[in-house]
Parts: sequence; C-alpha cells; structure tokens
Amino acid sequence: MTTLQRTVGADVIRVEGHQKVTGTALYAYEYPVPDALYAWAVQSTVPRGRVRAVHAGAALALPGVVAVLDSRNVFRLRPAGDPELAVLQSADVAYRGQIVAAVVADTYETAGQAAAAVRVEYDVDDHDAELTDGDPRIFVPDTVNGGYPGQTETGDVEAALAAAPVVLDATYTTPPEHTSAMEPHATIAVWDEDSLTLYNGDQGPWMTAATLAELFGLPEGAVRVVADHTGGGFGSKAVPRPPTVLAALAARAVGRPVKVAATRQQMFTMVTYRTPTLQRVRLGAERDGRLTAVWHDALQQSSTLAPYCEQTATPTRVMYAARHRRTTHRLAQLDVPTPSWMRAPGEAPGMFALESAMDELAVALGMDPIELRVVNEPPVDPESGHPFSSRNLVACLREGAARFGWAGRDPAPGRRREGRWLVGTGVAASVFPAITWPATATARAEPDGTFTVRIAAADIGTGARTALTQVAADELGVEIDRVTLDIGRSAYGQAPFAGGSMGTSSWGWAVAKACRALAKRLGESAGAVPPGGLEELADTAEDVAARRDFSRHAYGAQFARVRVDAVTGQVRVDRLLGMFAAGRIINPRTAGSQLRGGMCMGLSMALHEGLEVDPRFGDFANHDLATYHIAANADVRDVQAYWLEEDDDELNPMGSKGVGELGIVGTAAAIANAVYHATGVRVRDLPITVERVRAGLPGH
Repeated sequence: MTTLQRTVGADVIRVEGHQKVTGTALYAYEYPVPDALYAWAVQSTVPRGRVRAVHAGAALALPGVVAVLDSRNVFRLRPAGDPELAVLQSADVAYRGQIVAAVVADTYETAGQAAAAVRVEYDVDDHDAELTDGDPRIFVPDTVNGGYPGQTETGDVEAALAAAPVVLDATYTTPPEHTSAMEPHATIAVWDEDSLTLYNGDQGPWMTAATLAELFGLPEGAVRVVADHTGGGFGSKAVPRPPTVLAALAARAVGRPVKVAATRQQMFTMVTYRTPTLQRVRLGAERDGRLTAVWHDALQQSSTLAPYCEQTATPTRVMYAARHRRTTHRLAQLDVPTPSWMRAPGEAPGMFALESAMDELAVALGMDPIELRVVNEPPVDPESGHPFSSRNLVACLREGAARFGWAGRDPAPGRRREGRWLVGTGVAASVFPAITWPATATARAEPDGTFTVRIAAADIGTGARTALTQVAADELGVEIDRVTLDIGRSAYGQAPFAGGSMGTSSWGWAVAKACRALAKRLGESAGAVPPGGLEELADTAEDVAARRDFSRHAYGAQFARVRVDAVTGQVRVDRLLGMFAAGRIINPRTAGSQLRGGMCMGLSMALHEGLEVDPRFGDFANHDLATYHIAANADVRDVQAYWLEEDDDELNPMGSKGVGELGIVGTAAAIANAVYHATGVRVRDLPITVERVRAGLPGH
C-alpha cells in the first residue's frame, strides 16, 4: 500500500454533505415503501387509572380507516427491560399522554381525524405528579444510570463540614427539559412473515433490532433496522421508544406496512425528557481554598413504571480533591412520563449545581474562581483512586483564560456598566467520561481498487460517517475518496448507539482493527484482490475488556460574558468561549461544530428551556416549540470552541475522546456565574428568567 498523508486530524467536509443539501438523503419516514398505511396514537387524557372502554365506532365509520387498536386486540409482547415499550399491553394508565389506542388508516390526515373520533372511558385514580422534597416515598436507588452506585461516601463529611472555616450550603434546581430533535420520531414497519424491517430514526440500529426481536419473541437477525440518516436525537433515539413499537404492532395487526410519525406535541410525552432536579451542595474549605468536604445530594423524578435515576452527582465524584466526600441520588416515582437520556444526562444538570457552588465558594473566600479550581486539582481520581489516562483541566482553565482575557478581572459584582446594561463574566468547568463499548466492523477490498467498510453506527448529524471514513482511509493507506463507509444498518453486526460520547471511540476502534487486518492481507498478497474481493471482520470485545484501569474523562473550561438590563433583568450572552481537552480530534470541522452546538444548547438551558408541569395532570403545559423556548439565532452572538493537543494512548487506536456532550456541560453554570458577577444576583434556579434576575435587582 502507498503511504499517504494521514486524514485523521484533517478538516474534511462531510462525505454525505451533497446528499444533505440536495435533499436526496433519506430519513426514516421518506423510504419508498409501497402499500403503506398510517397509524396515529390515541393518548390518555387522565393522569392515572384504567381504560374502561374504547369506543371506536365513529372512527371506523370514516372512509379509509382500516383498524382501531387497543389493549384487547394487539399482539402480546414479551416482557421488556423498559416498561414504556409495553405499548397497548394493558388497560392500566400510568400517566397522561400514554398510548391507550391507535388508529390505522389509508392517509396520515385520516388517521389523525379518526384518532380524534375515538372515545375512551376511564376509571380515574388519585395521582401525584409534583416533585417535592420530604415525600415519604423518596428512596436512594442502589444504582443510577450508567451503573454507578446511587450513593458513595468517604470519610466523615458532617464532622468535616462542622470543622471547616468556610462552608457553603446552597440548593439549585433545574426544570424538566425536552430533547426537541429536528426530525420527529418516525418509523415505517414492514413485516414479511416472521421477519420485521424497521425504517427508523435511530441512534443505535443494532441495539434497536435486538430489543424489538426480544419484544416480539423473534430470533436474532429476524429484525432489521435501517437508519441511513437521522435528524438529531440528543439521547431520545438511543433506544426504541413507544412510537417504534406502535408501528410494529400496527403493521402486524393489519398485515401491511405502517408508518408512524409522532407530532411535535406528542413527542413531549411519548419520547422522554430530562428529569427535573433539586440539588443541595455543601462545600467545606480551608481559608486557602482547599476543599475538606464535599456533599452533593440530587433529588429527581421518574414514573411509576420504571425507576430511571440519572447520574446527576457523579461528576462531583471525580472533579475536585477533598478527603471527606458524600454523593447521594434520591428518586421519587410519580404519575408522570418516564424521563430518560438527554444530551449529557446527569453531567449537564449536576455540573450546573457543582460549578455554581464552586463560584459561590470563591466569592466567600475572596478568591479567583479559576485559582480555586486549580488548588483543588486531584492527583488521581478522588473516587476510585485510579490514575487519570489524561487530565488537562488546569491547562484548559489557563489557556481559556488567556484567550478570553480573564486577567485583571475585577471580582466585585455589579461594578461594570455599558449604558443601561450591567456587564459580567463567569467561568465553569466541563467534564464527561470517555466511554468505549465493544463493536464489530467489516472492511472489504473491491476488485476495482475501492474499499467498503460496514458498521452498524448511526450518524445523527454529528459527522460520524465522515470521521469513520477518515479512520478507515488512514488504516488502509489510501485516499479518502476510495473508501465508502456504509452505516445505519443493524445487519452489520453489534455496535453501540450514538450516545454517551462513545460513538466514534467505539466504532472507530472496530473500523481501525478491521482495516488493519485487511491491509495486512493485502500486503501479503502484494495488493492483489481476487474477483470476489477480500473481506475482514473485526470484533473489539476482548480489546475493550483488556484495557487497564484508568479514569478516562474529557475536560473543558467554559467562559461567558453577559449583559443584564439594569431595569428589566433581561440577560444577553455576548460571548461564550470554551477550551477543551478531548484526546485526538479526528476532524476539526465536525468536532468544532459539536462543541459549539453543545455550548449553544447549554446557553439555551441557562436562559430558556423549561417544561411547565401541570399538577392537575402531570403532563407539560408548554408541549410545542411555540411555548417551549429554545435559543434562537439572536441569542447566539459569539461562540468559540478551541481545544488542546492531547496525547492519550490509554483510550483506543485513534487516541480520541468524545465531544458530543462535553460542550453542553458547564455552560449554564458559566452563564449563571457571569450573571452574578454582572448584578450581584445569584440565580440558583434554571432557567435564568427576567423575573428571577429582576427580583434581586435594586428597587425590586
């Protein structure tokens, strides 16, 4: 093979870019499946109870209606790990918005009209949908999302806090938030006897296929998932959700392909959200800023169906050195939809609380907030005692401060004005674990001199298809245009979902291994390719299991400059700057896009996003994009993302960490800290609304 200039690290444009801009890239709902029908979910209008009767006559009388499905007439699914997937398997209602029936019709519009004509009678039970501390049903789960322990403790935290010269004790809250991906959840289900094909908006095709096969009692390989392109997910499409199961059930019931596309309003209860949190952070410190005690408690909610608990306090376990430490997750199971993953689950809300508390402690100590973090830099992972594979948080803080212009900052709040605007700056740290899961990949040499690499990865807009093409080209030693990266099909073998910032790390390892093996074979045959081609299959299960014990994380430092209207309390973020350390950056163009996108999402979290719970029903009053506010162009004025050159050979063959979630972590805290610096008003409850700021301004 000819040695060429490496493409990993090069600013390569997206290999599917032309398809995207010309509209030829197919998304789930667009596949040309003939003879398809349309299903529309009927959702519960009560928060808790049982369906007494489904009156389908008016719906069935409409021209074009094929069937009305409910718990009495659908296929009986096998028990699943996620009770939310037991669609139409019971008459019980666990929350308002749960699917209780569905209409199948010959057009999308007819299905929607008929669904509105279905009348459902309920036996209604009392419900509780409000998250409040002190609820006697609150408990500490043994484990939380990611398999982390629900509670950890080292030393005597209470005694250390009592003895500390400086103590901070503050409570922070974050509201429920919705993923709001651009592409709504959509599926086309096609049965062929006892095999099922799903065209699905999907972050993990192989995992979705395995889950649906289990639900329907089918053998391995009987379910095929096709997800060539997915229009965003933010965690909501990482595993199957009820709309996908509904499509498969409906198609089986009517014996024809069925399309399901959730409306924007339906998505707010059918496809998960970020749990609200109530977090209490207590920090004890010496007067030089060294932490002696850290206590982080996080209360959150789940449904009565499943005890999903987010790992909100886990970042506190690894961030700063302190001899005495306690972290606790507490959970209340309420009559609400089940929350689940949303970009940087746990880390995003947890680091808002911790990094806000660190800023408050710096103020109490009269200490620069960067220096407070530096003096508490741990030599090893404070929780596990494992060495860090690499940890450049301090370097991110120092370099970010230099680029941002932090030097000489007056720490006193409320001193700087530009006309009617109060001006302030803030900083916060970012962290996200560098996770790698096993994967399989196939690399094939074609007789015409090209190469095809197949892996059940998913590109949800992150640029994964391009990054993996770069990895393959380098391992094969060929130009990038000679490699076709084929992804988005469950049939390509085991592979994790695009989530947890582990996609490129996991898939890239398998791609690199397969391509190395193929390159070796080609080298042994002097590059000769037989008419049938050459193919190599790689599986990284043993490689991943054999890694040494290291604490593997990506880090960053977020800086914000804000202006606050001294009369109204309106907050404008003039500038965001992030400095990150995430291993080797495979593609600066797509990585920069991911980091900036995460920072914009963190800005949106800070200033706008929040679902308003209706306590009468337990669902969300603002269930559309007109009332659930997200950041718009006018909010995003100057967002810059930079990264350090970081060499880490304890990760994977590429030396890469994930960047998809790192950018959102810490952004909200940096903005909240800047608002305090501008005004002297400490907002501990997200989002930072004009009312919350104005209430603390002089004269209000």
